[in-house]
Amino acid sequence: MTDDAPETTDETADLDESVVQFLRDVDAAHDDYDRGYTDADATLAVVMNHVETLREVHEANE
Repeated sequence: MTDDAPETTDETADLDESVVQFLRDVDAAHDDYDRGYTDADATLAVVMNHVETLREVHEANE
């Protein structure tokens, strides 16, 4: 029997953790927008900031 799951390394663990945090942060930004706490431009700016952070972690792991 073979194990087809990819080996987990510190780098992939860091990326996985960053993705989970990214999703939480984007969900929080969306919730704030839905509740009327922020406008669309501010929400998009927050989301893009999180995208850039995730991109940096990804590039550091390449």
